[in-house]
Amino acid sequence: MARRWWALGALVVSMLVLAFDLTILNVALPTMAGQLGATTGQQQWMADAYIVACAALMLPAGLLGDRFGRRRTLVAGLTVFLAGSILGALADNVQLVVGARTLMGIGAAFVMPLALAVLPSVFAAEERPKAVAAVATAGAAGLPLGPIVGGRLLDHFWWGSIFVLNIPMVAIGITACLLLVPESKDPAAPDVDALSTALSAVGLAALIFGIIEVPVRGWGDPFVAGSFAAALVLLGALVVRERGAPRPMLDMGLLGDCGFLLNTLTATLAMFALAGLMFILPPYLQAVLGNDPFGTGLRMLPLMGGLMVAAKLSTPLVRRYGPRAVISTGLIVLAFATILGSRTSVDSGYPFTAVWLTVAGLGFGLTVVPAMDTALAALPVDRAGSGSGLLLTVRQVGSAIGIALLGSLLAAVYADRLDTSGLPAPAADAARDSVVAAHLIADRTGDAGLTAAANSAFLHGMSTALLVSGVAALVAALLVAALLPNRRPDQKPTGESEGTGANVVSPPVDARQ
Repeated sequence: MARRWWALGALVVSMLVLAFDLTILNVALPTMAGQLGATTGQQQWMADAYIVACAALMLPAGLLGDRFGRRRTLVAGLTVFLAGSILGALADNVQLVVGARTLMGIGAAFVMPLALAVLPSVFAAEERPKAVAAVATAGAAGLPLGPIVGGRLLDHFWWGSIFVLNIPMVAIGITACLLLVPESKDPAAPDVDALSTALSAVGLAALIFGIIEVPVRGWGDPFVAGSFAAALVLLGALVVRERGAPRPMLDMGLLGDCGFLLNTLTATLAMFALAGLMFILPPYLQAVLGNDPFGTGLRMLPLMGGLMVAAKLSTPLVRRYGPRAVISTGLIVLAFATILGSRTSVDSGYPFTAVWLTVAGLGFGLTVVPAMDTALAALPVDRAGSGSGLLLTVRQVGSAIGIALLGSLLAAVYADRLDTSGLPAPAADAARDSVVAAHLIADRTGDAGLTAAANSAFLHGMSTALLVSGVAALVAALLVAALLPNRRPDQKPTGESEGTGANVVSPPVDARQ
């Protein structure tokens, strides 16, 4: 096999690992909560640390690769990701897990854009679409495989095995990149703005901190109020600085195009709902329905299956009916699914859940892929690179906020609804932290009433979070139907994996290449 195809194999493995880690932790969270004593807020941080770090650093990481060497920066990112995986495997408390996930997110921020950016230096123009499709498809495949692989590992090993899995795969990726991928760079790329990078990272972290801590501390808490104020000031300063920069990292002027703005917001909203749902589902499937981790991963497949099917169909549908009709329909389908899901009761059972998860996946697929394709099609060719970077960054921010906001809403309703009368104060506080903790206490004390109360309270919280997602999707559908220009994306073959739905998890090829 030619050297370039071995290099492609290394990039595919790298993207698969990164995609695993977007979803593999979700199925492990109930187990980790029980063994580490993690509250719902701490579980949110374990999930969000990866996404926040990745979103905050993705744009400067791409610029660093352009200026100092894409292969060198790609290998550095994989090395940081490897270090985070080793730390996660050795961690024995929540703080170390959050630190490990943060390191992994920093590494992922370098790998995601650069795995595609190095392809032009490896493949000729006629082979490049196949290579891009392979890398993007690996990213897409990791989403549904993550919970299944994680569930199988947890059935046989301790929770740290989900981090151990990364170590050999990333080591192979590093070795192959060093030996097979040629170096490439663009010395004319814009400088990395250290201040803008700091503003985005700290501002986003402050926003997520405030959202996650509200159910625990309350809106009047000085730390919560201070975190929201800091986020407003820091992110506001970032917008002002980037708007005035001659060569900005975040090209805010792109949001002046109505089509790009609406499609970006739509894709972000869909990822907000998807990430929140992927966080909410595992505790329901494991704690409430009593499935083991592997069974939980399998039972999440209807969501991912519906997403992949709809993503595959979205391109021909957009060509025939235009993006406005397809995207607004996808949002309505998503709203219907989440509102239907909000009717889940303790006695509903999994078949009802499988139905609304499948419908939700169809809604996600019909929304995200055409929204991203149409957003980029609205841009001039010379701004496609900055546009794809902005779109991917905002979408990652939506995922982080989805976990934080919907998870916090679930936690607040659960704690408020849970009846802990008769329990000692320490046990009552622990039971209100999470449904997993409540089940552990009920098992130790033989209190079947606490189990039933915890399940009922959790479902009230889940229903509330799903209703919020449904209402937001309906509002977005009305805005899209009323305001979105019905411009069809260019149907000519491009470097993107047309019709594959790969854009769900990976950006198009950056024009800076």
